[in-house]
Amino acid sequence: MTENRHEALGLTNEQVVEMYRTMLLARKIDERMWLLNRAGKVPFVISCQGQEAAQVGAAFALDREKDYALPYYRDMGVVLAFGMTARDLMLSGFAKAEDPNSGGRQMPGHFGYKEKRIVTGSSPVTTQVPHAVGIALAGKMEKKELVTFVTFGEGSSNQGDFHEGANFAGVHKLPVIFMCENNKYAISVPVEKQLGCEKVSDRAIGYGMPGYTVDGNDPLEVYKVVKEARERAVKGEGPTLIETVSSRLTAHSSDDDDRAYREADEISEAKKNDPIIRFGAYLKETGTLTGAKETEMLEEIMKIVNEATDYAEHAAYADPESALKYVYGE
Repeated sequence: MTENRHEALGLTNEQVVEMYRTMLLARKIDERMWLLNRAGKVPFVISCQGQEAAQVGAAFALDREKDYALPYYRDMGVVLAFGMTARDLMLSGFAKAEDPNSGGRQMPGHFGYKEKRIVTGSSPVTTQVPHAVGIALAGKMEKKELVTFVTFGEGSSNQGDFHEGANFAGVHKLPVIFMCENNKYAISVPVEKQLGCEKVSDRAIGYGMPGYTVDGNDPLEVYKVVKEARERAVKGEGPTLIETVSSRLTAHSSDDDDRAYREADEISEAKKNDPIIRFGAYLKETGTLTGAKETEMLEEIMKIVNEATDYAEHAAYADPESALKYVYGE
């Protein structure tokens, strides 16, 4: 029998099964979004496939009653773990009035949900990083025990927003967890053409914080390093830079054709290390999840996805008269 790693991390069987369920739900919503896009029903998809383990492993290590998440556009796993639902995400995909992110005004992947402490992002990449630093500064000034968790791709780690935010957080020892989800491509640019250093985490030393590179296909490894980063942050020891390395299993978005810059063999090889398959195998090998229970879970998830799709497809669009609402102060 495979070694039980999750108990050593303080995770119960129920918690790791819930982690797997959240990863699987993210995958199935994402797959449905692609089908809807290709059917001409939703305008745009930017995928989480291949990154679910990093997203869910990290989210489960946070205090989801206190901490703030500032996700980037692929973070379906993070926002599901923080309390968003399949229906919420489908309403966003269809751009309907009930969409909790923006009332149907934003592109999919621009997550925001005030009650769940999910802070909205914007289309220019990396702008969420200085926002996370500002929230952490406010929390520190108000003596609140909270951490801000901000994610971004490795392409974003080359933007000025990342460097300014990391430097400010390092100087002021702010409770920020910077998590770079390195999927090896900034749209079509491979990572070796993006970085002068070997790893994104090598940059941490310049900002006076620890940096770690971990296997982004292993939710338990990500959970461990994020949990430790949170413990440091709440003790006043400052920020941490974490790099999770995984593979993007799809094109950059539904508007991208990755055949122009990736070989089919590369994607086939990446799929052999699919985090969903890997973590499911681990749970079964440790006796934590049975095949029958997994089948039942998948049936339940597909029912949720089907109902969410049907609800969102038939929901109302926003009234045209409301176009300027939330734009100029109303």
